[in-house]
Amino acid sequence: MDMFEVRSEEYGELQRVVDTIFRPGISSRATVTKIDVLTRAEAFDLCEDLQEVIDLLPSRSFTRAQLCDQMNSILSGHGWGGVYGTVE
Repeated sequence: MDMFEVRSEEYGELQRVVDTIFRPGISSRATVTKIDVLTRAEAFDLCEDLQEVIDLLPSRSFTRAQLCDQMNSILSGHGWGGVYGTVE
């Protein structure tokens, strides 16, 4: 980790959102929509930056892998992966 990079108190919150949406045992082909993600994320009272990640998701359906790829792309684009963590 870069000496100037500090983990936020919200580190791992997006992983918790993903894990709540795609619980263990759910098919890898299962999908959710952006609205599903927005609704679940509201319950976590995410900080402004993480809410922006959710808001920037395209309006479509996602498998877990697709959702994680999209979120990680947004996190990476903002340079937030080390601060908030990536998702899998």
